[in-house]
Amino acid sequence: MAGTEHYFTKSPSSKHDVRVITALVNGMDYKFATASGVFSKDRVDRGTLLLIGSVLASKDDKILDLGCGYGVIGIVFSKYVNKVFMTDINERAVELAKMNVEINKLTNVEVFQGDLYESVRGEKFDKIVCNPPIRAGKLVINKIIEDAAEHLEVGGSLYLVARTKQGGKSIAKKMKEVFGNQEYVKKGGGYRVMVSRKE
Repeated sequence: MAGTEHYFTKSPSSKHDVRVITALVNGMDYKFATASGVFSKDRVDRGTLLLIGSVLASKDDKILDLGCGYGVIGIVFSKYVNKVFMTDINERAVELAKMNVEINKLTNVEVFQGDLYESVRGEKFDKIVCNPPIRAGKLVINKIIEDAAEHLEVGGSLYLVARTKQGGKSIAKKMKEVFGNQEYVKKGGGYRVMVSRKE
C-alpha cells in the first residue's frame, strides 16, 4: 500500500482488485470477496480463526463485529445467532462486507461504515467481537475497550484477540481496568483471545 496507508484508512487509494477466496471456518466452507486495502486480503488470518472458535454465542445473542474488514467474523456468527451488526471505518471493507453478506445469502446482518462505535450509537449488544487494528495505536485500542462498556448489555462480553508479543498483555491489563475482570479463553500460534464481561 502506498505511503502510510493502512487497512484502517477511511478511503484506501490502492487498486480495487476484487477477488473471491474460500475459507473453511468452524467446519463450514465460506466464500469471501476481498481486495487490496483491507486486512488479510489473501486468507482469513489465524488470529481471526482463533477468535471465532473462542466466542460462546447463543441463538438469542445480538453480536457486533467491530472493525469487521470484509466481514468474516460477523458472517460466520450470523449462522448461529439472530442478529449481527458489522462496522468498519474503511469504506472498501464495508463495500466488500456487504458483498459477502449477499454472496453468503444472509438476511440477519447489517453493515455500517463509521469510526468504531459511531454508526451503532444507542445500540446494545450481547457480544462485541473484535480483531483490533494494533497498528492504529494504543489510543484506538483503548477506545475500543473503554467504549465497549456502554454498548454491552449487562452480562454481555467483549472478546478481543492479539498477538502475545504485540500488545496482548497491555490490552488484557486495560480490559481488567475498565471491566474489573479479564480472562484468557484461548491461546495458540502466538495469539491470545481475551474476554471481559459487563457485570
